Amino acid sequence: SNLNINDVLGNYSLTLIDALDTLAVMGNSSEFQKAVKLVIDTVSFDKDSTVQVFEATIRVLGSLLSAHIIITDTKQPFGDMTIKDYDNELLHLARDLAVRLLPAFENTKTGIPYPRVNLKKGVPPDSHNETCTAGAGSLLVEFGILSRLLGDSTFEWVARRAVKALWSLRSNHTGLLGNVVNIQTGHWVGKQSGLGAGLDSFYEYLLKSYILFGEKEDLEMFNDAYRNIQNHLRRGREACNEGEGDPPLYVNVNMYTGQLMNTWIDSLQAFFPGLQVLIGDVEDAICLHAFYYAIWKRYGALPERYNWQLQAPDVPFYPLRPELVESTYLLYQATKNPFYLHVGMDILQSLEKYTKAKCGYATLHHVVDKTKEDRMESFFLSETCKYLYLLFDEENPVHKSGNKFMFTTEGHIVSVDERFRNSLWEDILPGEEDSTEKTKPTELKAANFSSNCNRVPDERRYLLPLKSNYMRQIDRMVGLI
Repeated sequence: SNLNINDVLGNYSLTLIDALDTLAVMGNSSEFQKAVKLVIDTVSFDKDSTVQVFEATIRVLGSLLSAHIIITDTKQPFGDMTIKDYDNELLHLARDLAVRLLPAFENTKTGIPYPRVNLKKGVPPDSHNETCTAGAGSLLVEFGILSRLLGDSTFEWVARRAVKALWSLRSNHTGLLGNVVNIQTGHWVGKQSGLGAGLDSFYEYLLKSYILFGEKEDLEMFNDAYRNIQNHLRRGREACNEGEGDPPLYVNVNMYTGQLMNTWIDSLQAFFPGLQVLIGDVEDAICLHAFYYAIWKRYGALPERYNWQLQAPDVPFYPLRPELVESTYLLYQATKNPFYLHVGMDILQSLEKYTKAKCGYATLHHVVDKTKEDRMESFFLSETCKYLYLLFDEENPVHKSGNKFMFTTEGHIVSVDERFRNSLWEDILPGEEDSTEKTKPTELKAANFSSNCNRVPDERRYLLPLKSNYMRQIDRMVGLI
């Protein structure tokens, strides 16, 4: 129940595993090979540890799969990352972990998994029947990759069943989902609908599952969700870079009525401009990103929750989260506007100035007084550092090798590969239609967007991405001026 310190650590070398593909992306083959051997030689999941299914999946399972794909890639885009006598050990470790997570999907009346599982004993007897939408509905990318690598539909099947179960519970009136659900009754315990904690990666994985696996229904769900988000969560003027009115902002509303529930946003929402870039809604992404960057400029960090009405943090800690860097990186890739390099430099200098510690980088306990905590989350190495590095490394194989890559919600890199688009079990996935109707990857079309990639003309490339009067408006909105 503690927002800041919870059971993600697992006693299984979390930081080492989570950082594997960061070493590869940075081209450091000797350290990558050393780290992989260390994982193979020392890591075991046969432990009496209770872990969050979601965190174990995105941080550990995702990284093992990413590193396995990098090692076995015949093209070796990052340099020679092969391991002598490698015998799929990371894939076997990934399968072992996933099998230990499977009990979370058993004995639930809805198919929505329990939030926690003991790696040795299964679901703890005192386990809660409540889980958040993101935690239960963001397992499909990692479980799907594992299923397709192994030729075993079990993992993808349970993850997809959970997504469909959650999707079926959305409001008939608004089409929105809540943030906390009872896995036995399907009743919404948390009726807040927003883009941050509890819902963020659910939306992200509807789109990314489609990009990776080409399942048409994933894109249909995403388009539907995006339309409902625009209709009910978005406030402010219609266009980002023209017209009168307040800057666009996505708020937290009641899932049934669409009425405003509170006046805070959380730092996890800063991922959303990056997701908008992936679907081509670049104009809206520019505006929303500018809002989070203004908050960063004010504090030198993003508070976990920021109250836009009070212009003050509601929850003042900053655990080195990557979401703003991620969106900055993706916006730079989409626009090549040097403004985003300056944003990255700002973020980098703040991290160096306020969070650097003797042997690592520390969570800020309070963004105003800059007090530190004795904790560095594993996502700092797997995401924050990786996205910053890639922002400035124009020549990186991610950009230059001609391969197509996608990042998981934990920043793990996965090649967008034909083998993930061919599954052998369409007939047994829940509610699956005829597989001949698969949509080709080139047919990714976003519905109901106010704008798209083509709306950023060349002559604007070296101007501020947002007109200066709108920038000042956002600065005023967060108390910068």
